[in-house]
Amino acid sequence: MATLGTVLEPLPRGAAPFDTAGITRGADGVARYDRLAPSIVAMVRASVERRPDVEAVVEVGGDRVTYGELWDRAAAVAGGLVLDGVRRGDRVASLLPAGLDWVVGFLGTLLAGAVAVPVNTRFAPPEIEHVLADSGATAVLRAGSPLPSGHPEALDDLVPSDLAAIFYTSGTTGRPKGARTTHGNFLANVETAIRVIGFDRAEGPSVRNLVSVPLFHVTGCNSQLLVQLGLGGTTVVLPTFERGTFVRTIVEERIDTIVSVPAIYGLTLVRADIDADLSHVRRVTYGGAPIAPALVRRLAERLPRARLGNGFGLTETSSIATFLPHEYAADHADAVGFAAPVVDLALAGADDAGVGELLVRGPNVVDGYWAAPEATASTFLDGWLHTGDLARVDDGIVRIVDRAKDVINRGGENVYSVEVENALAGAPGVADAAVVGVPDDVMGEKVGAVLVPAAGSLDVPAVLAHLDTQLADYKVPQYVVVSAEPLPRNPGGKLLKRTLRDATAWGPPIRGR
Repeated sequence: MATLGTVLEPLPRGAAPFDTAGITRGADGVARYDRLAPSIVAMVRASVERRPDVEAVVEVGGDRVTYGELWDRAAAVAGGLVLDGVRRGDRVASLLPAGLDWVVGFLGTLLAGAVAVPVNTRFAPPEIEHVLADSGATAVLRAGSPLPSGHPEALDDLVPSDLAAIFYTSGTTGRPKGARTTHGNFLANVETAIRVIGFDRAEGPSVRNLVSVPLFHVTGCNSQLLVQLGLGGTTVVLPTFERGTFVRTIVEERIDTIVSVPAIYGLTLVRADIDADLSHVRRVTYGGAPIAPALVRRLAERLPRARLGNGFGLTETSSIATFLPHEYAADHADAVGFAAPVVDLALAGADDAGVGELLVRGPNVVDGYWAAPEATASTFLDGWLHTGDLARVDDGIVRIVDRAKDVINRGGENVYSVEVENALAGAPGVADAAVVGVPDDVMGEKVGAVLVPAAGSLDVPAVLAHLDTQLADYKVPQYVVVSAEPLPRNPGGKLLKRTLRDATAWGPPIRGR
């Protein structure tokens, strides 16, 4: 593990398939994009001025607004917040559901110079109360209450270093922590998304992106909503996911850009019983969970005009840290891609197999957690974010092998749970899988798997036989539980393994090793 004062050299970038024009490095060694807008407010204002009559946001089952209308509504919210006593730098929490009001409330907060605090509405009440208290929110936007309204306001002197939002982590390792996200962090991620996903800036107003993941998560907000607001494209928000509505919206709204988790694609776009014309879909991005190579192939066959891509990032990286572009998607389905154009990567404490903790540096990385100096000091060291993810990097291509806390120590042998989950993703009849350590008096831990079948039943011996051809024998699960319920995941699609460990009744081992 790197410690304070350690000088780390970034890993080689490998093939580096992304556009790197207009990037410079500062004295701190951090690469940055040239000529970005000074703030999200300035970025959105530019889109409004270019094309005020282009459709900006559509709420499925609700209203739709142009850029001019979106700006007017957000400016009125900003004026209402100021009228209610909100001042520059004050925190404004949002408990609104995904939809047009969420977007208007978020932008209105920024136009007032305040700091948006998007609250995970799936949190338990004590977690929500923690976020409101920890952030010191002076105003809360709630469902069922009208948005603030007043004389239009829009600060025009915000700069990249100004705090824009506090996104709270999903609490998979303890109490949620608030990642301090600046306007500069947002803008760097917007530019990264445009480059790695492959948007043509000239076609911006014609792009139609479907947001089916939560807006309180950085994937929905930072890498979809804000990217479209920068391009001048249209964001279509699906308030709640339902398979039929998801597919119908793609068709009816002529969606060309989709971002979701692999399980959603497996349940919708590639199913034989989905009879829909999807020829207009041009970009399909996934992340948050392992994807089976077979699913990648099926997506490519079902959507022949679409560019596929796998993104990886954290709340602390404002979303995208690495990206696997279309040209690599089929042959490297188990990888999360190359470092984003302004991102540097390093490995701390790499073992003989080249596996170490992934470190990230770049202008998209937040500078710490809100009101949590100890957590900040232990996570952000010498300009590097310690992700807690164990990775291997070959020729610039990153493969996440596990969370550091999820490594299974089986009698002195390390078993990386993500490696086993990747193998299970291609096993017959498996729709979803999670792998965790099961306490054992002799071995310390053994490997356990919770499987969700694609159909009503699952041939467990066939699954294990498949794993025997893919993994060393000590990595094959000795405990298997078949679940009829979906696996617990956070809003970003990441498995809640602590929940699984606490809730799973393993029964006797099915193999005696």
